[in-house]
Amino acid sequence: MHELRTVNVTRYVTPLREGGSMPAIAEADDDFLYVVKFSGAGQGVKALIAEIIGGEIARALGFRVPEIVFACLDEAFGRTEPDEEIQDLLKASVGLNLALHYLSGAITFDPMVTTVDPKLASQIVWLDCLLTNMDRTPRNTNMLMWHKELWLIDHGASLYFHHSWQNWEEQASRPFALIKDHVLLPLATELDLVDKEFRAILTPDLIRSVVALIPDQWLTESAFDSPAAQRAAYARFLEIRIANSEIFVKEAQNAR
Repeated sequence: MHELRTVNVTRYVTPLREGGSMPAIAEADDDFLYVVKFSGAGQGVKALIAEIIGGEIARALGFRVPEIVFACLDEAFGRTEPDEEIQDLLKASVGLNLALHYLSGAITFDPMVTTVDPKLASQIVWLDCLLTNMDRTPRNTNMLMWHKELWLIDHGASLYFHHSWQNWEEQASRPFALIKDHVLLPLATELDLVDKEFRAILTPDLIRSVVALIPDQWLTESAFDSPAAQRAAYARFLEIRIANSEIFVKEAQNAR
């Protein structure tokens, strides 16, 4: 698994108001534009952890995902921002944040305009069942068309078990009922085949290499006595879920 690069944010360009946690387009010191997700936003670093795990698992499975980087925010950065709400967010997010490469000119995926083949639809549905990603609905597809190819974005609402960590091992083997609202579910006719292929790719070693990308400073859950213990719990959750994937596959097939 590759390491994530680190960039320094140099210019705040514009807020993305459609995102609940108010991400922003910003420029970094490598001269690229990024969609920055702030550690000081409503869901805090848990949304950023879900973004790393979801995005990098998707990449390992062969999906197109914008490059994910760590984005450092200097203390002086928000001082000139006239909007009070944005200024507060920037002040609360000094230090390490997460950013995704901005796909300039990309358009939101529209199922009425773009046809997705059953294999790809099944792959995306399987991924979102694994991640318990509730955010790929017709209202909010979190997919982009860029250069005529489908890209997956925004996995921050995945892994919602980690907002409480109650019975997390039990939750790992539960079906994902919200898959009934997935925008691609009607097309996902090849889930059994995809299940076999993806289980072979997502080995325990690969899962551990993904969760190793999470910075220690974001792993502060009081239920665990160290960042290493919390990181191991994320890996264990995913390993249990993959081992019991027939449960969520069956749920998706029934919902379809």
